[in-house]
Amino acid sequence: SDLQKQEERGELLQPLIFVSLVLCSILLYFKVSLMDPGFVKPEEEEGEDKGQGVVIPQIPGDFKLRRCGYCLVKQPMRAKHCQLCQHCVRRYDHHCPWLENCVGERNHPLFIVYLSVQLVVLLWGGHVAWSGLYFEQSREWLQHNIFLLVSFLLISIFTIVVLLLLVSHLYLISCNTTTWEFMSHHRISYLRHSELENPFDQGIILNLWRFFC
Repeated sequence: SDLQKQEERGELLQPLIFVSLVLCSILLYFKVSLMDPGFVKPEEEEGEDKGQGVVIPQIPGDFKLRRCGYCLVKQPMRAKHCQLCQHCVRRYDHHCPWLENCVGERNHPLFIVYLSVQLVVLLWGGHVAWSGLYFEQSREWLQHNIFLLVSFLLISIFTIVVLLLLVSHLYLISCNTTTWEFMSHHRISYLRHSELENPFDQGIILNLWRFFC
């Protein structure tokens, strides 16, 4: 049959890989959106915080952890209360409206993996849409190719957005900072009173290693 001949020529491998990537992207989306991003539990003790890393001498010695004014838990360093989730989140990065969840200490690495897989899917889909287009200056051509043309334009826009988001997150990760800390540096007490601009930065290699491993 034609299907067997295509399989023998290896023509079915690429569509199977593409569908697998799409399914992987969907699974990662639900995983990141439904998992606990690192909510601070009321019963947790200050000394049990795993997200604190090493002690940083550049932070003032009289700095004290404060209680959240909303959920009243003792807020670990780098945590922030999200009013949409109604919880304090460890190593808070941002609240993603597309995920309807915060990106924090626990799901941030998976969020980066999700963006990477999504970017591959979009680039592949854009290539497929572009390869199906043949350009002619006629009304009939536009009627027959309007779907592919609109698809390619939409894919291009989403590709640019995902690429910029992924690059910006990788840059912040390499500096060991978060989107919230980067945007609100002047309002965060442990950064505003620190001797260094970013007291958590331990070098690109170590920053990436601690984040992903």
